[in-house]
Amino acid sequence: MKKLVIFTLLCLVIFGISPVSAQTKEEGAYFTSFDNTRIYYEVKGDGYPVVLIHGFTGTSQGWKRGKLYDELLKQGYKVIIMDQRGNGKSDKPHTDNAYANDAEAKDIMSLVSSLGIKHYYAAGYSRGSIITSRLMVLDKRVKKAVIGGMGADYTNPEWPRRIHAYKALMGDTTMHDVDDMMVWINKNPFDKLALAYQQKYQPSTSPKELAKVKIPVLLIDGTEDTTNGDVSVLQKMIPRSIMQTVPGDHNNAENSIQFATAVTTFLK
Repeated sequence: MKKLVIFTLLCLVIFGISPVSAQTKEEGAYFTSFDNTRIYYEVKGDGYPVVLIHGFTGTSQGWKRGKLYDELLKQGYKVIIMDQRGNGKSDKPHTDNAYANDAEAKDIMSLVSSLGIKHYYAAGYSRGSIITSRLMVLDKRVKKAVIGGMGADYTNPEWPRRIHAYKALMGDTTMHDVDDMMVWINKNPFDKLALAYQQKYQPSTSPKELAKVKIPVLLIDGTEDTTNGDVSVLQKMIPRSIMQTVPGDHNNAENSIQFATAVTTFLK
């Protein structure tokens, strides 16, 4: 038995596999955020940090289905993904305070601090871009930002789509402009109340706040994406922003190689 163990260890060394990695699978971890909410996250790579922020009803794992995650790793970045509160493996609190006052942006800032990161890039898609926009305003450690799949509508604190989504998630069946969203949600085992709180307290970033953003910002949208307002209007609000389109609609543009290439070129 002893000889077998020694032989196995020698094979692992010869083929460049450590005994630990041979027996365990790489997994994420949890950290406790500013209000004791547990947030699931993963970190991979050793280079300059990039935080990827998923959209509504999404999780960290959605980034792995597209091309950007792997492209960033290939180019030597440290890639950080997380399940925002109310989603995936993270806690799903059911209180107003848990989602108010930029709680989701604070989660990201808390995670970055816990990892000892001094500067980073942030990239979001869809609702993840709304949270990224808050980071651009709140966190001076963000040196470049990517706003994907988002026009100027979110800058309105009374954005009808946000309000209607909240009402629909709370049981109002008259909000027909969000019917497609509710069909998707009803097909999946989401925590509807947690999603409702996310819509109720979804932050807006005002044109006045955006006008003070000094970092480079990429606004990137699918050519067939007609959701969330006019990107060109948003571009005029952010002084150092550039605008680019890639093939696709709101549901698939972020997964394309063109999207990944545009983002990594910008980050360089």
